[in-house]
Amino acid sequence: MKTLIILGSRNPKGQTARAARAVFEGLASEGGKGEKVFLPQKKIELCRQCDINGWGICRTEGRCVIEDDFSLLVGKIRKADTVVFATPVYFSDLSESLCAFLDRLRRITRHESGKRGISDKPALGICVAGGGGRGAPACAVSLEKVLNICGFNVVDVIPISRQNLDVKLSALEAIGKWLTTCESPESKP
Repeated sequence: MKTLIILGSRNPKGQTARAARAVFEGLASEGGKGEKVFLPQKKIELCRQCDINGWGICRTEGRCVIEDDFSLLVGKIRKADTVVFATPVYFSDLSESLCAFLDRLRRITRHESGKRGISDKPALGICVAGGGGRGAPACAVSLEKVLNICGFNVVDVIPISRQNLDVKLSALEAIGKWLTTCESPESKP
């Protein structure tokens, strides 16, 4: 069982990283393997809306024309059994790095070949708000919406605030254990 954990956070020791680490520890305790990717450390450009209609080969071929780390990460998603998307909450929404990545991902998944290895793949969302924490639920709605558009099987989206993070860490670890039982469509007989 392989899980890809994609973090939209710049801080490898911050609250979002702590939440992702709890999921990772749950996976590991059940023999699952995980790989963490911090998006701000990758080169992910914004969508260029290539043609006059705001599309490009994403719509006609299911891939992106931009040569950066995007296609490498899409390949990692396709090879994983499950995917976790963890983001800090900024202004009640996704981090800029995760938003840029998902904007391009939802475009390529409009084409059948772009959906390959993504459709129905179990995905978990984690939205960690600092400050007053009130933006986490709105961010969770936004993340769930885009993951559904991409075709993932969204198993849960968890809003977290800095005030309840310590309480939710044990739940996240339990979810990590549970993720080892989720099957990707590719792994089913």
